[in-house]
Amino acid sequence: MDLATLTAKANEAVSAGGDFTKKVKFDFGDAGKLFIDGANGNADNSDGDADATVKVDWDDFQKLVAGQLDPTMAFMQGKLKVLGDMSVAMQLQSLMKKFN
Repeated sequence: MDLATLTAKANEAVSAGGDFTKKVKFDFGDAGKLFIDGANGNADNSDGDADATVKVDWDDFQKLVAGQLDPTMAFMQGKLKVLGDMSVAMQLQSLMKKFN
């Protein structure tokens, strides 16, 4: 999966008035960014202000989405870093299942 495909899937997964109402940004380093605005029900590749920013390598993110890497273990091992509101990051697990 590439970033454009992920962005399209994320855009389908969030909908205005859905369960996820926060703003979160995934920072994949050189691979780009994914900004999810749950309140407005859209996702794009902008670099807006978010409630939480998740910094993760693109390859590790692919493993997370595929279920090959446990998010808690990735965090403990330093493969995944959360800046901002940790509770927002904790809400992402159900949303990420829709990315696969």
